[in-house]
Amino acid sequence: MSDLCPCGSGIEFESCCEPFLLERQKPLTAQALMRSRYCAYAMGDIDYLYQTSGAKVRKEFDAESSRNWAKNAKWTGMEIVSLEGGGENDDTGVVEFIAHYSVKETDFNHHERAEFGRVGGEWRFLDGKIFGPDPVRRDHPKIGRNDPCPCGSGKKYKKCSAKPSHDPSSCPL
Repeated sequence: MSDLCPCGSGIEFESCCEPFLLERQKPLTAQALMRSRYCAYAMGDIDYLYQTSGAKVRKEFDAESSRNWAKNAKWTGMEIVSLEGGGENDDTGVVEFIAHYSVKETDFNHHERAEFGRVGGEWRFLDGKIFGPDPVRRDHPKIGRNDPCPCGSGKKYKKCSAKPSHDPSSCPL
């Protein structure tokens, strides 16, 4: 007996996403492509992720980061939140989903609204909007532990500002 598909469909893997990952069949709907892409992450099939992406995504695709994310995460399930279009007779579709995974025993949810379209008659992932807090952006370079402390003390940062006893008023940052 085969295992259930990681995509959460409740169907055996060999009858669900495996034919897509092995390129025996092409997904007929945007949702089927989304589910197979989740499986590709769960199984580390980074080539499939690239192949099922549109031109814009391919241009920005970072295979090494995707490979590391796939490898370091334990993929624990996916739920489809909503669908717009994306059927067998549509040319575009949107799949909102939440992918569940954990890294080092900490659980995470990746909530995304993914846009799909047909390219050469086949469904492709074109773009996505991730829901959640905006990433932290630095206005200045990160201070390394062995860099001089910006307070001007002449000490390494790890011996000065990084210590709880450091007087923050003496440091201009």
